[in-house]
Amino acid sequence: MATRKEIDGSASVPQFYGKELRFKREEAGLTLKKLVDGSFYGVTYLSEIEHGHRRMPEDLAQHVDRVLSTDGFFGRRCEDVRRARRKGHAEYFERVLVAEKHAETIEQWSPSVFPGLLQTRAYAEALICAERLPELREEIEEKVNARLERAELFEQSHRTPRYWNILSESLLRLPILPSQQMAEQLDHIAELTRRGRIFTQIIPWNAGTHPLMHGNALVLNFPDAPPLAYTEGQYHGVAVDDPSLVKQYRRSYDLLMATALPPENSLAMIEKAAEEYRNGIHVTGLEYCDRVQEQSRLRRQLPRSRRRTP
Repeated sequence: MATRKEIDGSASVPQFYGKELRFKREEAGLTLKKLVDGSFYGVTYLSEIEHGHRRMPEDLAQHVDRVLSTDGFFGRRCEDVRRARRKGHAEYFERVLVAEKHAETIEQWSPSVFPGLLQTRAYAEALICAERLPELREEIEEKVNARLERAELFEQSHRTPRYWNILSESLLRLPILPSQQMAEQLDHIAELTRRGRIFTQIIPWNAGTHPLMHGNALVLNFPDAPPLAYTEGQYHGVAVDDPSLVKQYRRSYDLLMATALPPENSLAMIEKAAEEYRNGIHVTGLEYCDRVQEQSRLRRQLPRSRRRTP
C-alpha cells in the first residue's frame, strides 16, 4: 500500500491551497477519482494540485466548487495561487513555469543570452538591472531569486527532465560581466554539463545560415501530454500548443542540433573560454576602459621627455 504523503500547507500558497482541497475532498468522503469525474482532468493531475505541484485551471476549480459545495472558494482563490507561483516572473511565462516541472525533456535555443535555467546570480542580476533603476533593490532581488529557484530543477533526485540547450558562440566571446564573473558563469554551465544534468552544444560564429536564426525557441515534451513550444521577445512570450506549429519548431531544433558542434567539443570550448576570462585574455569594455585610464594616469606621472604614445 502506498504511503500517504503529508502536505505542508505552510510551505507556500499553492501547498496551502492544495492541503485545503484535500481536506474538503476527504471531508466529503470522495476519492480523487470521484472528485474529477465529470471534468476533463485525471486523477494524477488533481493529486499534483493537492501537493502544490500544478496550477488549478479555472474550469476545474468551478467543477470542484460545484461537487464539494464550497461556495466558489477554490474558484476565487485559484488566481491568488497563480500569482504566488509566478512571483518574480512575467505573467506570460506562467504556463512554461509550471510545464517545465513536469516535462520529460526540455530543449532550448538561446542565441542572445544564457538561458534563465543556467544563469548565475551575477548574470541574472546584470540582465534584470539593465532595465530597472538601481534603487528598486527589492524588486530586483525578487526577480533574481525567482530565476535562480527555477534552476533547482537540476538538483532534484526525481522528476529531473533531460535538458538540452544550444548556445551561440557569441555568448562566450561577448561578455556582459567582469571577467571573473564571466568565468564563473561559464564554469557553472560546464559543471552542470560534466555532471550529466544538462547537454550543451555550441553554434560556431562562422556556422553560416542555420535554422531558428530569427529568434529563440523552447520545446517541452511530456510523458502524458502533448508537447509545447515557447518563444519570447523583450516584453512578451507566446506558448504554442498547435500540433503543426510545435512540429515545425521540433524539426528546426533537430536541424539546429545537427549544425552545432558535438557536446564534447562544445564543453571544451566553454572550459577554454572560462579559463581565458580567468587569465584576463578576454576583457570587457569597462575593463578595457579601466586599463586605458590607468595607462594614461601612469603616463601623466612620467617626466614629459619620457612620455610615449602607446
